[in-house]
Amino acid sequence: MSDYSSSHIVLWRRRLRHLGPHGMRVGLFAGGVFVAFIALLLYNNILLSASPPPLTTREVNDSIAQAFSSATPPPAFSARVYQVIGPSLVFIQTEKPDAPEGKGFGVGSGVVINDSGDILTSLHVVDGASDIELTFADGSQSSAQIIVEQPENDIAVLRANEPPGLIVPAVLGNPTAMRVGDEAFVVGNPLGLYSSMSSGVISGFGRSFTPVDGDQRLSGLIQIDAAVNPGNSGGPLLNRDGQVIGIVTALANPTEQDFFIGIGFAVPINIAGGAAGLPAY
Repeated sequence: MSDYSSSHIVLWRRRLRHLGPHGMRVGLFAGGVFVAFIALLLYNNILLSASPPPLTTREVNDSIAQAFSSATPPPAFSARVYQVIGPSLVFIQTEKPDAPEGKGFGVGSGVVINDSGDILTSLHVVDGASDIELTFADGSQSSAQIIVEQPENDIAVLRANEPPGLIVPAVLGNPTAMRVGDEAFVVGNPLGLYSSMSSGVISGFGRSFTPVDGDQRLSGLIQIDAAVNPGNSGGPLLNRDGQVIGIVTALANPTEQDFFIGIGFAVPINIAGGAAGLPAY
């Protein structure tokens, strides 16, 4: 051992003797704390550097299943469309004394389109009627009169003699912004079944059609495959945002039967709305 090392050992012994028993205990305690601190630091470093065990395929599948089961899907577009148009829908009942036997009473649909409570419908629903009875979404009823006729487009505007206390006009859309294949929704009263909904797609634009019981050829129609049956006439054709883009006017059937085979027609709202003084767009 070198003289330097020996002298340092002797020096530390003298210092410890000067501290006495109490000082030695303090020194030992401080040393223990220091050693414990170093051990804890090393342990934490090991934990942080250790990689977590990989998930098993079953654990991954269980996590995915749990996430899907807890997710709440948004409502379907059709449900939202129905909620939007519901307050604006009108059920129309007519009496036509000059109609053939068994056809003196009819049903149809209409939609409120302005703050005055004016109602768009198909002209053939109310043409020749001696009595027009309206039922609004709130259950209130009123007789009505025709204030505008547009035979070239099979459109009529009705005005209730006793409008409901709360008038909710429909929001009108832009049919020129639609494309073939876009969603199409029809809400009306087919066969007198109040406030029924059907859905499909737009099948074409610019169609022409002559109704079986009429001699007026209709042009510029929107073709749809959403179900249309007697009683739907005059009701709204809607886009996925619940905006009215047309007024349902007819269904096509190569037979003499009056039921839907997959082709319906609607007058674009930018044409039909002109009868009520709405601006073109």
